[in-house]
Amino acid sequence: MNLLLDTHIWLWSMLEPERLSAPVAAALAAETSRRWLSPLSVWEALLLIERKRLKVDVEAHDWVRQALAVAPVEEAPVTTEVALASRALATKHQDPVDRFLAATAQVFELTLVTADRELFGISGVRVLKNTGARRR
Repeated sequence: MNLLLDTHIWLWSMLEPERLSAPVAAALAAETSRRWLSPLSVWEALLLIERKRLKVDVEAHDWVRQALAVAPVEEAPVTTEVALASRALATKHQDPVDRFLAATAQVFELTLVTADRELFGISGVRVLKNTGARRR
């Protein structure tokens, strides 16, 4: 399965794996799964670290590089087709990064792994829902 990780799913998998539901954890660990990450998720993580909303023990850029080395992912391209699709999605969700992630999943036929209920049920976007996991 080709899985596009929403930013929070990527961060939880690295820092708080207990927040992943059993089906999501199993899908991420499966040998047959390919894990994809958008550069926009890296950008979001950098912002969270810089704004002290995400605490890590090294500089933001170093943490991202270490995280990608420990748990490699494939880079999901940000293309013109993704940009066009992001505006054509049948959703009222206005977060630009989330729209780009949903559009990326749609354009490249990936399954978006997310806990964001606003991304559930968008026509043409396959979603693996992270529901039922323990919250902090």
